[in-house]
Amino acid sequence: MKIAVLGAGAWGSALAIVFAKRHDVTLWARDAAQVAAMGAARENRRYLPGFSFPDGLRLDADLGRCAAEAQLNLIATPLSGLRATLAGLAAAAPHTPVIWVCKGLEAGSGLLPHQVVAEVLGAQAACGALSGPSFAEEVARGLPTAVTLASADPARARELALALHTPRLRIYANDDLVGVEVAGAVKNVMAIAAGISDGMGLGHNARAALVTRGLAEIARLGEALGGRRETFMGLAGMGDLILTCTGDLSRNRRVGLALARSERLQDILAGLGHTAEGVSSAREVAALAARLGIDMPITQAVKGILYDGLPAAQAVEALLARDPKNEAD
Repeated sequence: MKIAVLGAGAWGSALAIVFAKRHDVTLWARDAAQVAAMGAARENRRYLPGFSFPDGLRLDADLGRCAAEAQLNLIATPLSGLRATLAGLAAAAPHTPVIWVCKGLEAGSGLLPHQVVAEVLGAQAACGALSGPSFAEEVARGLPTAVTLASADPARARELALALHTPRLRIYANDDLVGVEVAGAVKNVMAIAAGISDGMGLGHNARAALVTRGLAEIARLGEALGGRRETFMGLAGMGDLILTCTGDLSRNRRVGLALARSERLQDILAGLGHTAEGVSSAREVAALAARLGIDMPITQAVKGILYDGLPAAQAVEALLARDPKNEAD
């Protein structure tokens, strides 16, 4: 299969490395200078250093050419770049199947990725989301990983999962696109909360409680939007939440750890060098929950810390002071 991986960050580079072992892959970056640097080094020294590109992996800075020649376009930009990338696909290859790995709600619109796709490519576009517990560095290293490929078209999900599946990157088909996307968006917010908790030294018990109650928030919002509860117990839900809240490679968790040290958000993001999707998603998820009347206290606390000047210690005390309730609520 001819695959264009659109976005040469860490995750896009890792997927290009893996898929190039079985498929004809081109990795696109919008920065021609970055493409030239990757071509000379045969690795992405900026975002994924230490992992060589397979000999057959091609590099290109021409989006139209990459998209037009591909049988599958895989968007690996941050969510902030999704709409612009889709606009390029609409001009060059509007009917080519597209999947994406970005997670979150679009800033300003509050839309899930598949809703952005529908606005740009049309509701009938063949599409899906690849999501689940996966760090780019481990995927590039060839360590065992299992993820979900979700599409509203079950046959399409099975077809693409089978085509992309490898022994080390196991891909499971799922037809709950909304549930998978909601889980991917909110788990990043919870990872910031987990980092704050760990950074404040609140202990393993607190982290376990936070992850569990965070999963309840994800499920409440997801079901309200049409997702299925079993999705939130699977790879894209519980699996990704556990990894992101506990793994040291998690950028969102690192944001939380730095917030617990009272570092400024602007400085934290500048130091990361990568996108932490939970930062923008926190505001959008909190706003969506408020519109729907969904109780999401952890999300609201993270949003308050990030955007409203709420001290982390005060946010924690407010959460601990909440009245007890039935666990199922």
